[in-house]
Amino acid sequence: MGRRHDNHPNKIEEKGTYPILSFDWRSGVSRKVHAPFCSRVSEVTHWLRVNKIKPTKQLFKQFDQYLDICRSVYNYGHSERKAWLESRKSKIDRCSIVSEYIIAADAAFPSYKNQAKALTEAKKKFPHLKLVNAQCLQQVLKRLDKACTDFFKVPERGFPRFRSKNRFRSFIFPQLGKNCLDIGRVKLPSIGWIRIRQSRDYPTGFTPKQFQIVRRATGYHLMIVFQSSEVVPEPIPGKISLGLDAGIESFVATSFEELIKSPKFLRSKLRKLKLLQRRLKKKTKGSNNWLKLQNKIAKFNEKVANTRRDWLFKLAHYLCEQADNIFVEDINFKSWSRGLFALSSLDSGIGGFINEILPFVCWKRGRFYLKVDKNFTSQE
Repeated sequence: MGRRHDNHPNKIEEKGTYPILSFDWRSGVSRKVHAPFCSRVSEVTHWLRVNKIKPTKQLFKQFDQYLDICRSVYNYGHSERKAWLESRKSKIDRCSIVSEYIIAADAAFPSYKNQAKALTEAKKKFPHLKLVNAQCLQQVLKRLDKACTDFFKVPERGFPRFRSKNRFRSFIFPQLGKNCLDIGRVKLPSIGWIRIRQSRDYPTGFTPKQFQIVRRATGYHLMIVFQSSEVVPEPIPGKISLGLDAGIESFVATSFEELIKSPKFLRSKLRKLKLLQRRLKKKTKGSNNWLKLQNKIAKFNEKVANTRRDWLFKLAHYLCEQADNIFVEDINFKSWSRGLFALSSLDSGIGGFINEILPFVCWKRGRFYLKVDKNFTSQE
């Protein structure tokens, strides 16, 4: 399964996974996605495969070391940018009595280009920076630059923050060597061959372009970005049409007079979640038992999310088998997530189903998908 993104860079994400930090985004920064899972820019298609890594103890420590060094580079680069901006806030004739940032007036802004040059010089003073692949560190600086650029474009997103260990969980290899894929294993630059859980063959007609290592509650995962220049035609309207009406009590109602109710993925397990959170409250923050319970809660939430996504994909395929054309109402589901039925809406995942999963499955299976005006759709 894949996932289509309408805006650049296009990526396709496998079923049961999450969006990645791409080499030019949400390089830590989220972007608005209208029809995810697949798109083309200049007739180029990107496909994402996610596999769980089978790390040894030594490899596990090496990944942790990569994350710690990348995070330190990110935070240091962020502190440079923040200090430069704060130094320009001081007035000419006065300054703060407590403290003030003092930077020369002719000092250049620490842009990505300047920080990349400084990083090369820093490796001579700090040898531990050489333990990480050079391109990985460059991607960290690009991620920081993208976050700062997006803040000035959309201030509502907030100024970038320093990253703690729990808020920096991935690093990227933007360029790969030749013959880096094999059955059940891949070859990472500067690291070597690692074993993965490969549940299906690699896509044919695609070439690997990027690796990303992501740490989750269940372990480390490898995200492989494949690229192809093949042109995929858009689906055309067929004979049989199916209309969908999203709801709260029933997940969707079809024009074939079928009501589909959503399993209560989270509500059915809220009792267990509340129990874990009560236990967490009694633990000393930062202790080993506190960390163990945090990991249990994270695994619980990840399992609920994976179960929901699996059910939504199966439902999308079931609906595509019934008709050639699928029409849905163009609804703002963000308002649903803030109202009286917020928990029901978020638990069912109706917004992600209508806006992301169903469009992709329709595109993949050659079904015509279209959003119609929500007003007057129920009147004759």
